[in-house]
Amino acid sequence: MQPALIKRIYKKDYEGFRLPIEYTTESYYDVSLSRLEGGWDIGIVKRGFEKPVTHAQEEYDYPDKLFQKHWKGAFAYGAFANETLVGVIELCPEAWANRIRVTELWVDKDHRGQGLGRRLIDLAKAQVKKRGARMLILETQSCNVNAIGFYLHEGLDLVGVLTCDYSNTDLERKEVRLEMGWMNKI
Repeated sequence: MQPALIKRIYKKDYEGFRLPIEYTTESYYDVSLSRLEGGWDIGIVKRGFEKPVTHAQEEYDYPDKLFQKHWKGAFAYGAFANETLVGVIELCPEAWANRIRVTELWVDKDHRGQGLGRRLIDLAKAQVKKRGARMLILETQSCNVNAIGFYLHEGLDLVGVLTCDYSNTDLERKEVRLEMGWMNKI
């Protein structure tokens, strides 16, 4: 199989394109937060679900789409195999923090494990360097263990935890927002 061709894609052609993001996981990172005298204790430990859990677009009112209006200045690259979009990375500069946020990253399930995700992350890191930004940052969920493993493998690390970003019960639902980042050596 020939490697997918990665090229810039534009808002005029892909605005509102819905990404079919879905994953199944057998484990999660259990986030605990305890108040101590003079501080907090934050724990993050990998644990197993009793049975596999699948998260898909249909369970959310806010599906992943390209070039959403709130991402001012977003730009994207698509990976194509035989003219079919099989992967995408959307990036958005955050000037106030001098970083670039990955707002969307998707690789079609039939094209995973072929280095396409790595190529898209490498492209994002190159954009961080080219623009003189200090960091590449992205959001994932504590139950998206495969994605977390991929990000760690690609040199990103945990840089933040938001315990009630999606709902007031994120901790109980085992779906806590984790911010992962790669720091540019400026």
